[in-house]
This record gives sequence, C-alpha cells and structure tokens, in this order.
Amino acid sequence: MQPTMNRHFMLASDFDQTLSFNDSGHVLAELLGVGDFERKVAGLARSNLVQQGGELAYLIRHDPDFRGVRREHLIEAGRRVRLKNALPALVNVLQNGLGGERFSFFVVSAAPREVVVSALSGVVPPEHIHGTEFEYDPGSGEVSSIRRVVAGYGKVAVIEELSRTHDIHADRVIYVGDGSSDVHVMLHVNNGDGFTIAVSENCQLARIARCTVLSDNACSVLVPVLDQVLGLRTAEIRRLLEANGLRLEDWERERTDRVLLREVPVPPAAA
Repeated sequence: MQPTMNRHFMLASDFDQTLSFNDSGHVLAELLGVGDFERKVAGLARSNLVQQGGELAYLIRHDPDFRGVRREHLIEAGRRVRLKNALPALVNVLQNGLGGERFSFFVVSAAPREVVVSALSGVVPPEHIHGTEFEYDPGSGEVSSIRRVVAGYGKVAVIEELSRTHDIHADRVIYVGDGSSDVHVMLHVNNGDGFTIAVSENCQLARIARCTVLSDNACSVLVPVLDQVLGLRTAEIRRLLEANGLRLEDWERERTDRVLLREVPVPPAAA
C-alpha cells in the first residue's frame, strides 16, 4: 500500500554539467566545427554584455561562426550530450514520491530548450523542461530571434512561475545547480527558506548552496534531500534508497574551512 503523500515539493535542476557531463555549447560548437568556443564565451563574460549562462544564446544569434543554426542542429546536439548516470532512476523515484512526500521535477536551463528536450527524450516530459527559446525564420529555418533566455534572473522568473502554477510554497522549493549562472536563483530559493544543492566545487556556489554533493550519479542529490529536507535518519535513508534499487556505498560528510592568517605586530599593552 502506497503511503499517503502530504506536502508537495518541487525539485528544479539545471542541465549543463548538472544532469550532464558536458556543456551544450561545447557540443554544438563541435557539431558546427567552431574551435574557439571557450574564448568566445570568456570574452562575453569579461564584457558583461549578457547574463552568465546566456552566452550561447547570444552567440547563436550574433556570432558569424554560429550563423545558420537551425532547430535540427540543436536537436542533434542534444542527442550527443552525455547524461549523468542513473538519471532515469532519479526521475522515477521523484515521480513515485519520496519519503511519503510528493515531488515534482523540472529542468530549468539556459541551454537551448531543443537541446535539453532532445537529450532528455524519454526521461523527462518536454512540458517539464524550461530552456532558452528561439524564433525561426519560416523560409530558411535558421534562428531569427531570441524569444526568452532562461539565465540569471530568467531562472528566478521560471521558478516563481512554476511555484504559482503548481501551488508550491517557497520553503518547499529545492534547486540543484553547478555554476555561477545559478547564483541568482540559489539566492532567491534560499531567501524563501528553500533548499539549494551545488554539484560542483564552484567557489561562488559553495558560499551560497546549503550543501554540495559531488558524484557521477544523478541520484546523489536524493541523499541531502532525505537527510536535511525530510529529516530522515541514515538507516532510513539507506532503506528507502535500497527499496528503489539504489545502494548507498559511501557517504563522506565533511565541512572544510579555508582560513588565511597572517602574523601582524601586536600593539603594546596599555600601561
């Protein structure tokens, strides 16, 4: 008999290097034969011309090397993205409910939506995927304009929209991300007493995210959710994971304080 599900949580995740091992921009650049993608992105970052995470959308629309990108290029790039291990298992566990609670899973990414939908085909329903959207020229099929960029505050807008649509309280929002483009949305989720998880050692996120999880397995984010959000004991977490075909073999809980101290002259004591 299934347990009664009470509270409704939303787990929203970034895509590039959060659910995947590589970056959509790199994959698309390789497909198009563009060899200096990192230099182009670094130049945009230095110029502060676009929000962090929105560089690929800008390049697709304005860079000569990306001219001619069509929907089929984005779909093919998605097929070439390598996903993290056990991603279908993560989606299934959340869909079936976790610890007696109801979970809705969404992907919120600055990557082109066609790339993400293609990469996650058969794993995540397209209506649960929110990404950067383009308009296409009806004649050539090439990208003609940008409809929406889900980067920076764009991610915040999507999270707020999903929360309203699905009637999910701010303190029941969980966000998972890996890079600097997730800073704004993590601050927003934290401000609403939600829970944030970083899946990389990015220094900016380490100071913001409630916890950091490093693993090649997409289901690893379930551990802090069960531990810190639902408040389950270790034995309960182990049993629940095993009931879903997942074995917790190693779990190192640690906190690292990075401290820099310098010796300075000590003022003489007052007489």
